[in-house]
Parts: sequence; structure tokens; C-alpha cells
Amino acid sequence: MEYQEFWDNETDIADLDINQPGWIASELSPHDMIAIYDGGCASGAYMPAVTYHQASTTMNDHGDEVLQFIEDHMGEVPQPPAGESWRGIAVFYLSCAVELWVYSHMGTVKAAIAEADQE
Repeated sequence: MEYQEFWDNETDIADLDINQPGWIASELSPHDMIAIYDGGCASGAYMPAVTYHQASTTMNDHGDEVLQFIEDHMGEVPQPPAGESWRGIAVFYLSCAVELWVYSHMGTVKAAIAEADQE
């Protein structure tokens, strides 16, 4: 597996000099990132994005940033599934943004792990 070193690494990514956005509620580790990378937030890998009240609160506080991040990385903001509840929409967009952030930072974190291992 290309990211095997992530599974056993519980270091906060902040300790690897990686800054995460304020809309990611808890400090991620490489282990958390590979779990999100493999299964997405809905797999249980990142519960703050899929727990209705937490996602709603985060989107209330950071919704504009989240939607801008998605648009910047996808070129558009995708449509949530038809008939989705307001809280379901918050989960949809926050999960999307967290997953995009993780996918876009895997290489950076992998390099930071390698650098830390060399020290």
C-alpha cells in the first residue's frame, strides 16, 4: 500500500507543521487521514462531519469557507441529493470538504512523515 506508514502514525499533523482549516473540528493524525482517504467520512473515520448537530454547527460557523474550498478544488459546488434535509445538506458539504482536504494533503503529509523519520 502506498500510504502504509499512515496507519501506525497517531502524531497530530500540526506537529508535522501541517495546518488544517478551522472547519476540521479535531486535530487529525496521519492515521485519521488514511482512514478518511480509504473510506470517506461516512465510514466513521471522521464523525464530526457526519453527526448532524456537529456538522450543522460547523457549517453555521464556517459554511462560506467550506463552500469556497469545495468550489476552489472542484471548480463548482456539487448539488446535494434531492430531498435532503438541512442537516443532511450540512453533512453532505462538510464531508465533501474534509475528504477533499485530506486527498489534497496526502502527499504533503507523507513527505512530512519521511522528513520527521530522518531527523
